[in-house]
Amino acid sequence: MNISNELQSDLTTEQRQEASSQGSTNEKHVMMETEAIAAEDEMELQTPDISRPFPRDPNEMVETHQLTLRAIVVGCCLGAVVGASNIYLGLKTGFTFGPQLFGAIFGFAIIKPLSRAVPESGILGRLLGGPFGPKENCTVQSAATAAGGLGILFVSAVPAMYRLGLLSALPKQDIGKLIAITACAGFFGVFFVIPLRKYYIVKQRLTFPTPAATAVTINALHNSRTGATVARKKSLALMYAFVLVFCWKVVSTYAPGVLFDWHIGWTLYRIGFTSIIALENYGWYIEFTPAFFGAGMLSGLNASWSFFGGSILAWGIIAPSLIKTGRAVGVSISDEFPLVSYNALSFPHQSDFTQAPSPRYWILWPGIMMMLCYSFTDLAMNSGFIFSAMHHMNPNPKTWFKRADPDAPVEDDEDETPVEDRVPTLWWTTGLLASVIMCCAILATIFHMNVGEALLSLILGFLFSFVGVQSAGTTDVNPVTAVAKASQLIFGGIGKGAGLSIATAETVNLTAGIIAAGSAAQSTDMTGDLKTGYLLRAKPRNQFVAQLCGAVVAIFLNVGLFILFTTASPCILEASALECTYQAPSIAAWVAVAQAVALPSLPIPSSAGFTAIGLGVFTIASVVIKHLWVPKRYWIYIPNWNAVGLAFVAPQIPFSFAMAVGSLFNWCWARRNPKSFDMYMFAVAAGMLAGEGLGGVFQALLAVAKVDGSVHGTAVGCPGFEFCG
Repeated sequence: MNISNELQSDLTTEQRQEASSQGSTNEKHVMMETEAIAAEDEMELQTPDISRPFPRDPNEMVETHQLTLRAIVVGCCLGAVVGASNIYLGLKTGFTFGPQLFGAIFGFAIIKPLSRAVPESGILGRLLGGPFGPKENCTVQSAATAAGGLGILFVSAVPAMYRLGLLSALPKQDIGKLIAITACAGFFGVFFVIPLRKYYIVKQRLTFPTPAATAVTINALHNSRTGATVARKKSLALMYAFVLVFCWKVVSTYAPGVLFDWHIGWTLYRIGFTSIIALENYGWYIEFTPAFFGAGMLSGLNASWSFFGGSILAWGIIAPSLIKTGRAVGVSISDEFPLVSYNALSFPHQSDFTQAPSPRYWILWPGIMMMLCYSFTDLAMNSGFIFSAMHHMNPNPKTWFKRADPDAPVEDDEDETPVEDRVPTLWWTTGLLASVIMCCAILATIFHMNVGEALLSLILGFLFSFVGVQSAGTTDVNPVTAVAKASQLIFGGIGKGAGLSIATAETVNLTAGIIAAGSAAQSTDMTGDLKTGYLLRAKPRNQFVAQLCGAVVAIFLNVGLFILFTTASPCILEASALECTYQAPSIAAWVAVAQAVALPSLPIPSSAGFTAIGLGVFTIASVVIKHLWVPKRYWIYIPNWNAVGLAFVAPQIPFSFAMAVGSLFNWCWARRNPKSFDMYMFAVAAGMLAGEGLGGVFQALLAVAKVDGSVHGTAVGCPGFEFCG
């Protein structure tokens, strides 16, 4: 469409005469308006409908090779980078982030120039050269997503087993066990993701914010008109953000109290405002964390401010009230200064769980209840789609293994993907059966679970995947914590019924939680990954192969990184360590629940239990009212109770504050300059996440070499004049 000619034809004769009489000034003005309209139209073309596959571009290249060795290798390497970042961020805060955008943008930046520079002739040319299109780019990010997954296990349940003394003294002595249980969760989660694709992506058409943004980004990078310019701008923006944040993170470790953490309560206390030390004790300080600023940019106002609102409710209102009324107690951590810790999750006497808990332990149970109620109620409100999908399934197993006829009409088939490009039923059903057999064998021989318990953990992983995918598809938040606590509660009851010893009950409890939570997290990531491919019209069978390759990398990568981090910071595995570079909030939560559900009587304070029930009922009512009577355009004003509960479970106030500020910055940016927002936002946010994460990995290497900030840095600005990195 020639916008310039259209614009001129819309002008009347009088307007043309007036423009002619006013000379070149108005001509320039018309040209500027024309360019602005063209730019707006171009932006609209780059932001298509994300509920169905993007329209076919008549100028789009024909990709004969979507699944290539270069795509798999580059994708796995990029996923490894994000996996390393996730181990750091997870141990630091309990959060992990997906590598979709990172893999998509960096994959393009690496392979596109390589495909042009290497001649297509010869062995090297066949491996590295040749055209590079959006569908192969999708394969890159598919491998990256799978390779960067499973990190959640090594920042929660696995280290919790070491804190409870259920494994060997050092992780490097359990390499075989760690690889085996990671393989169980990883492969099982990949194989049962295929039926989830049809329900959540094709039928329910969930948004999946980050995967959809990844598809839009890839589509823009390979656009025949603007691809080169867009690719260069986005790649440079991501690279600049990555380098700046990486350098900032590494440098700040040598002066954390000055450059990274601003302990305002401690500073005001030192200059005479003695009562303000309560800010420090309850965790109210500012941290300049670009990763969580970027996370807020991606998560949006609702999730980010729900998280921050939960922090205010939990640690600004409830926790001080508990201390004031004597329902919870703190532990002094300094003989010289009035510094108190309110975060204990383990206690020397069993009676302390109910008579003298910490505020964090008391608050943990209402947080868990809110997350469980939110996830399962939201699933129940959408259960009609599940029953409908099950009703249309063919109950005859023989039909599952038949090769589909691509020319045969399919009744009520809403999937626009050609039948020959879909994952054959034989592939995923055979793999699913093999993974179930493998899991049962490993869990029975290594972790002392009988076949029934092993199968139950797998079934729970499948059921909880509905919760994870539903949440991630609508809010971009995967409630793995809620999934974990639900499985722990169920297996805690099984342990009591079977009369298991405390150690055996805790082992079964955490092992089952690893399988259920890990497979659910893996399937959630993979479903989002297939959403990206669905929008780009990529072949699901190619993505499936890329995911399997990435899963193999993730298994060995995460085990190695876990050993690296625990070698650099042994305090990660020590339950009694009050001061540690990695606070690891998820580990403490897993330990607390495993201990609680394994005891003869459930050691939950009655006041915490009643509060949990009340908040749970309120959460259920809120979700039901939202679905039944509130129009969808107003849902953004209803709190995300999963995020609110997360603030109760993980008391990381600086991170919830950073996310809230990041989402607010994003909102202002989108309103004031939508063009630059569409161009740079995702790249900048992804660069921030990757930069701080890899900066943390580099910090771990510096710690191993004994040249990190704890050795050569300054403790100025840190509470108690101790290093606070």
